[in-house]
Amino acid sequence: MKIGNVDVKVSIVAIAVFVFFTIFLLIASVYSPVIRSQLIWLIPVLFMLLVIPMALNYMSRSQYTGMEPIYEAEAKTVRVKLINENMIGKPVRIEGVVERVYFQFLNRPQYLVADRSGAISVKMFTTPAEDVKVNDVVEVLGQVIHRYMVTG
Repeated sequence: MKIGNVDVKVSIVAIAVFVFFTIFLLIASVYSPVIRSQLIWLIPVLFMLLVIPMALNYMSRSQYTGMEPIYEAEAKTVRVKLINENMIGKPVRIEGVVERVYFQFLNRPQYLVADRSGAISVKMFTTPAEDVKVNDVVEVLGQVIHRYMVTG
């Protein structure tokens, strides 16, 4: 779905929650007259389960669209090996190959992008404009942030 120049996507999880509660509401309304009397309130609430994730995705996509020209102007092309804690908060551009894709079904994908000097985790806070798969050559444009979760 496109709103203005922003392509809005609803995650599979949000759709699954909507379908689950729709089925639950239908079954409950068949067996309970109390639920049937409350349908005037329950049906709009049910649709809010789709509208709220759609609105959040729209806001994050539109914010990224607004930040993209700023990142393009200020970002410096760097190798993964050269990224360090002194670069936190600075915009960078990385070119590399996608080695792994995580959490794409949540509309907050994470990628393991590698160049010849090393690999780095790239966390997107919104869905990318194109579908990114393993072995795709990508250009990552964004801001260096500190990783708070320690793993491995």
